[in-house]
Parts: sequence; C-alpha cells; structure tokens
Amino acid sequence: MKKGKLKIGIVGSGIRGLKCFAVGIEKRNDAEITALCDPNPVRMREGAKRLNGKLVCYTKIEDMLRRERLDAAVITSPDHCHESNAVVALEKGVNVLIDKPLATTVKGCEHIRDAARKAGKIAMVGFNLRHEPTIKRLKRIIDDGVLGKVFLIENREFYPGGRSYMSRWNRKYALSGGLWVHKGSHDFDVFNWLLGFPKPRKVSSFAGVSVFSPKNIPFKLDKRKKPGPTCHECPYGDTCPDKFDILKYPEFSDEARAVDKYAKDLCMYLSDKDVHDNGFAIVEYENGVRASHTECFATSLHDRLYTVVGDKGQAEVSLDRRTILVRPRWSAETITYELPAIEGGHGGADPGLIDHFIKTISGEGETNSTLDHGLLSTAIGQAAEIARREERVVFMEELLAKSP
Repeated sequence: MKKGKLKIGIVGSGIRGLKCFAVGIEKRNDAEITALCDPNPVRMREGAKRLNGKLVCYTKIEDMLRRERLDAAVITSPDHCHESNAVVALEKGVNVLIDKPLATTVKGCEHIRDAARKAGKIAMVGFNLRHEPTIKRLKRIIDDGVLGKVFLIENREFYPGGRSYMSRWNRKYALSGGLWVHKGSHDFDVFNWLLGFPKPRKVSSFAGVSVFSPKNIPFKLDKRKKPGPTCHECPYGDTCPDKFDILKYPEFSDEARAVDKYAKDLCMYLSDKDVHDNGFAIVEYENGVRASHTECFATSLHDRLYTVVGDKGQAEVSLDRRTILVRPRWSAETITYELPAIEGGHGGADPGLIDHFIKTISGEGETNSTLDHGLLSTAIGQAAEIARREERVVFMEELLAKSP
C-alpha cells in the first residue's frame, strides 16, 4: 500500500467530474485531486474554483500524464471520449476509473480492456448504483434465495433531470452512443449484477421523442419573438416551465461557449437531437430470464422502480423512498424494508463508488465492476439502439461473438 495521499487527476471539468468525484475525493484523508484536464480552459478555470487547494490545469491529457505523477485518473469526459482518454492513461501506466458507460460501443470497450491488460493497471467502471444501499439490500435478498429462482425483472426510471439531455451533448447519438448506452448502461448493469451475470441472448426496444419537439413548446408563441436557441437567450425565459438556469454555472458561460461552441442550455424543444425522451428496452438472457427497462424523461417523478419476480416471491423497490416490499408467493403477508438515508449523491452511491475505487488502487481489495461488466452493459445498450433504429430484434452474438 502506498504511504501518503494518492494523487488523482480528473479528466473533464463538467458537473459530474467536479461535484461528484472531485468534491468527494477532496473530503478524504487518503487521496487528493492534484490536476484537472479539460480542452476548454475557461470551463476548467471556472470549475477549478469549486475545489480547494491549487490545481494544475491542462488542456491535453497527454501533458497532464507526462508532467504529473498520478496514481489514478478519473475519466468524466463526454462518453465518446472515454475510449481515447482511458487508453492514453493506461498506456502511461496510470490506474483509471471510467464513469459509466465504459465506452459508446463494444469495440471501444474492447480497446480499453486490451490496453488495461497490456498495462497491468487497475481499470474500473463507475457503476455507482451498485453502491446504492437499497440496491445492495435487494442484491442480498436475491442471493439469499428469498425470491427463489428469478425469472422476471424490470425497472421503470422516471427522471425529470433527463429532459436536459435534449439540451446538451447527450442529445447526439454520435457523442453519447444514444441514451440506451449513456443512461441505460446503469440499469442494464444492475440487471446483470443482480442476476449473477447471465449471458444476454437478444434485445429489442421501442423509443422515440414524444414531448420535446417544436410542436410541443409549452407556451404560446408571439410571431414577433423567435424562441431559443438557448434558455438564457430565449425571450420566453420567464414563461417556459422547462427553463434551465445556466447562469448558476459560470463554467458554462458565454465566455466558455466561445471557445468550443458548446452550449449546455439549448432549447429542449428545438435542439437537433437524435435520441429518445421515452422508451422501452427488453432483454432475454440465455437462462430464460427476461428483463425490461423503461426510460421516461418527460415527467415530474424522480425514481427508479424495480420489480423482481422469482418462483418463491417477488420484490418491489423504490429508490426514491428507499423501500423494498417482499411478497412471498404463498402468503398474504408483505415484508417491508425501509432503509435510512445516507449522505452523498445518488442516495449515498457516489461516495461508495469513490471509496471502493480508492481502496482498490490502495491494494485493500479488488474491483467489483470490471471492464468485462462495462462491456456487457454497453453491448446491451448498443443492441437496444440498433433495435430501435433498425426496428428489429438484435441477437447479442452480432456484437459479442468476438469478445471473450
């Protein structure tokens, strides 16, 4: 085990990189953030002000890795950059934590996995939901055989914050792999993990944009005033119920936007999106278990609602309420679990993820979210995107045949 604090660099100065990982690591006594990397120097400069201490800032990851003696790098750049950033870090002999998804394609995941194997370094995927207390308890219930042999599992995710995906880089399939990859990789991994990683056989999905289109602008237009293109420029800012107040985030100011043309608050209704705002994805595993995942981003509800059915009973889960209801099959009773709130993002899951990564690279244990796990969840998400866009069932051998 290394003596002294671990030195960690953050790649990507967005809200996830700073408010989750950087702030979370800064609260620890065994690790510190020493460097920050982002191609936009204005965004990085403003983002660094959120953190304590003096950070060395770089616009190129190669420069950061060459000049800093890092024990690890946390990759929180946009999804399409995960592959290149992770591979560069691994080739330089640096351990990495890659926030989900591992990459936007199976090939990208394989590239990272090959680089990690060659480098002999630790590479972990940021599946924070595995550290969410309610999900962890559900895992124990399943593993203890309370539900018997599980044959059906579902998740319905209602996420009001997801509407902003229509406003930023996530809205583009080329940058995110589509929302079945960007967002769904969380939930497909939870399915895989809860079920003990059976091999998925086929995937289908139905998805589209039902709400965030020009015809559904939620206020009356004045012919003399053109809406958009961003919330802070829009003349209807005082009227639109979906306005995103970008002015709270100086790292996404017009000064930063002038550097790379990236606006975080494009009009949700007018943006050039090619992802969905709602949909269903269905997975069938080789052992016969069937799983369904719902995503809905046009909603006021914020919850993940899981149902797991086995031949001895079923469990119903609400992450927002932190409750699990277990209904034994041959009984009228209901067993209720109510879990206490835990401090930290995503119901305490983010601090749990950070703690697990720090302990892993310190030699105190092994990662429970491997690159193979990351590849599998991306593969299901990629299959769901293909199924949606080509209107067909996708057999997983199309994507996984060459991936050991």
